[in-house]
Amino acid sequence: MSALLDEQRGLLEQLVNPQRVKRAGRTFWCGQWAGQNVVLVLTKVGKVAAATTTTVLVEAFGVKSVLFTGVAGGVGTGVKVGDVVVADAFIQHDLNSAPLFPRYEIPLYGRSTFDCDPSLSAVLLEAARTGLAGVGEHFHRSLLLEAPVIHRGLIASGDQFVCDPSAAALMRADLQAAGHEPLAVEMEGAAVAQVCHDFGVPFAAMRTISDRADAQAHLDFSDFVNQVASPYALAVVGQFIRLRPQK
Repeated sequence: MSALLDEQRGLLEQLVNPQRVKRAGRTFWCGQWAGQNVVLVLTKVGKVAAATTTTVLVEAFGVKSVLFTGVAGGVGTGVKVGDVVVADAFIQHDLNSAPLFPRYEIPLYGRSTFDCDPSLSAVLLEAARTGLAGVGEHFHRSLLLEAPVIHRGLIASGDQFVCDPSAAALMRADLQAAGHEPLAVEMEGAAVAQVCHDFGVPFAAMRTISDRADAQAHLDFSDFVNQVASPYALAVVGQFIRLRPQK
């Protein structure tokens, strides 16, 4: 799964015998990759769209696990443009049902975060390390100056494109005050994580850092996705499918 077409460019070409299925206003591509049955789909942008897509994947296609790739804004210390964050959990930074429930707590769930599947995430982490080894030197120097560092931790999701430095700082400070340390911010992952939790489907996610969630977040976004994030996703997903045990 990815939110935008450019984030998933190159993946479709890897499918053997691809079949297109239209459902719920989305196009699902079913096929085989390295001997495994896979489904590729764009979630569209935002938590509601991502939840709808994930539900259809589980209910209509019977997927046994979910992998999300895409881009995000970096908010954690030392998380720079071109780095990769493999999620171990997700939180909704714009969820606030106070005073009925503590801030960030999901009503009637008794929790604020949803963990990614540990085993699947461990495979994804190894795939990122293997797939991205030495890859940074091949990309345009104006977009990526250093080899990527791979981080693992919490990602925050919300229905807003965070591009104001003060807003990003406030969001991070509020989360830290509640005991949460986000590394990146995006718009879909927490919804996917919640749906996967509800259905008991293992979930893993990686995000390439396209900006620092500041005023420069919109600059050269398309170039970055096409020249860095998309090749990263292709390299990592290819390794992930080869490393993941077949079922």
